[in-house]
Amino acid sequence: MRLFLFLYVILFFSCSMSEKNVTQDPVPTIVKKVKYLALGDSYTIGESVETNQRFPVQFVQKLNNEEILTESPQIIATTGWRTDQLIDAIKNNTFPDTFDLVSLLIGVNNQFQGRSISTYEEEFEELLQTAINLAGGNKERVFVLSIPDYAYTTYGQNSNPNAISEGVDNFNAVNKTITENTGVRYFDITPISRKGVEEPALVASDGLHPSGEQYRRWVELFFEEMKKEVE
Repeated sequence: MRLFLFLYVILFFSCSMSEKNVTQDPVPTIVKKVKYLALGDSYTIGESVETNQRFPVQFVQKLNNEEILTESPQIIATTGWRTDQLIDAIKNNTFPDTFDLVSLLIGVNNQFQGRSISTYEEEFEELLQTAINLAGGNKERVFVLSIPDYAYTTYGQNSNPNAISEGVDNFNAVNKTITENTGVRYFDITPISRKGVEEPALVASDGLHPSGEQYRRWVELFFEEMKKEVE
């Protein structure tokens, strides 16, 4: 009888300790990082600046600094691309999932190459809808940046700056109207670019593209609003 009680007590405490150990095992935490896709041309890929100075990279770094864990941005952009070339590039890419944030900045090469503004209108509208689809249909997580005015660079000042500014304004009128009618946020960074003559530090060493400092100011313009979408 005593042997039976002794074995019962040992078995009871063994089970209790085993159950205790099981319940105390830590549950692994799965950390979901924000995914950001940037669509565009030279202004998105950051022609003539270091990788960490590109505006999508600065944006992600600022999110991480505020403890909004974000993956490195996926950038679909190449210097010289028009709207039709960006459309083709997107079609040739396979995206594993939707994105939490998507930005779109495109059109300067349509203007520079004298392409039809009506064609730009059609293709920009298509790109904006694609951006919304890539954001899982959530318009609140998509944002458009206006085309900067390269008239206020060394290159632009020597290349009929008035005509450049007029052309940029015409294309921006189109992308702004489409963006706002679609219900997507639109950030006008063009006034920042127009400080390039009075503030040469806003222009990259190539005398044409924005500097890292100018890109930083772009990010400051849209950061607070877009941060709210992923907090």
